[in-house]
Amino acid sequence: MRFFRSLYVSTRVWMALTGFILLFITAYLVPALFAPVKLALAVLAAVLVLEAVLLFRGRSSVFARREVPDRLSNGDDNPLTIYLESRYPFRVHLEVIDEIPVQFQKRDVLFQAALNPNETTAIRYELRPIRRGEYGFGALNIYVMTPLRLLKRRFQFSQDKQVAVYPSFLQMRQYELLAITNRLTELGIKKVRRIGHSMEFEQVRAYTRGDDVRTINWKATARRSDLMVNAFQEEKSQAVYCLIDKGRVMKSPFEGLSLLDYAINASLVLSNIALLKQDRAGLMTFSEKIGQTVVAERRPGHMQKILEVLYRQKTRFLESDYEALYTSVRTHIRQRSLLLLFSNFETVNALHRQLPYLRRLAKDHLLIVVFFENTELRSLLDGPADSTEAIYQKTIAEKFYYEKKLIVKELQQYGIQTILTAPQHLTADTVNKYLELKARGMI
Repeated sequence: MRFFRSLYVSTRVWMALTGFILLFITAYLVPALFAPVKLALAVLAAVLVLEAVLLFRGRSSVFARREVPDRLSNGDDNPLTIYLESRYPFRVHLEVIDEIPVQFQKRDVLFQAALNPNETTAIRYELRPIRRGEYGFGALNIYVMTPLRLLKRRFQFSQDKQVAVYPSFLQMRQYELLAITNRLTELGIKKVRRIGHSMEFEQVRAYTRGDDVRTINWKATARRSDLMVNAFQEEKSQAVYCLIDKGRVMKSPFEGLSLLDYAINASLVLSNIALLKQDRAGLMTFSEKIGQTVVAERRPGHMQKILEVLYRQKTRFLESDYEALYTSVRTHIRQRSLLLLFSNFETVNALHRQLPYLRRLAKDHLLIVVFFENTELRSLLDGPADSTEAIYQKTIAEKFYYEKKLIVKELQQYGIQTILTAPQHLTADTVNKYLELKARGMI
């Protein structure tokens, strides 16, 4: 029984058998064909038996192994590798079917390969998860065929593995690497000209070409008989908090990911950049009630703590309570800090309901409200209107698009910084804003 469970007949054989049936029917009308058809059928049967013997000559004629990272990065292309080894004494053709997690809803993960005797190869492919959580990989199925490809022998390797999908740590590492090598401009991060300097004095040093002449220390210059300047450094240990709205407004999808996931990925990158800039990174989540709070610190392992907290966040379906957010911020964040509020406002009326609490937050802290452009509206506005219905839809779209601009104006009127961005540009725009404010000495 085990033999038959591992043996599969290819489409070629079924087509050949169908042809033999037709030939036998024809042989009843033309008896002279009967003997050649029987001979051909006997040859086919012999070939099939020989091929089955060759395929089932050993129990471990093929080896396969799937290499999966310990965790996957949400919203990114994660590399996976399947290693294959043939121990047959002849060239074989392989079909590889990988049982990937059901969350991907893909049933066509089929790869083909050809291996010579004792040859090994690696098949590399990528998976892009769009939800955080536990993903389960199943078995690795290998179908082996001889060069004739009449029969298939199945090898099944139990590669069951549970893998957690975390917020986009691959994106975080990419930004971290480019920040260390001063190449953030490759990801759309602008170089901001420093206006003035911070007030944190570092040292008195010799003047070099390009130094601001306003920083010349005339007393030290007189003592040394050489131009000396005061050197300043960026103020460090500023608290940077990401406030993430988990309410229903963050459930909207874009390219498979929810707005909440975009906010989580951007918060992870920004927190890491803040730590690289010697600032302290913190976190607070909220919806109709306050979620988890991570106090702003710079201790070893702090990024891992933030990553674990972000991994567990889920969208809720009630309206977020900004009064509770203000109370919690007032209780837990005593020092003036940079607050980046990730939320979404579609109408001015929606903003007005929360504006009193935003103004109170901006009074005690430097507040940046981050919300999203509706890219579908933008596409609709850019397209032609060739019917009455299209004109109506375009008019409504213009109204909502204009409301987003009014929200920005309304917030700026009260001295609240804003970032209105498309989801795919969220991380770069957020890091740009942070570096700009830091360069201007506003935090």
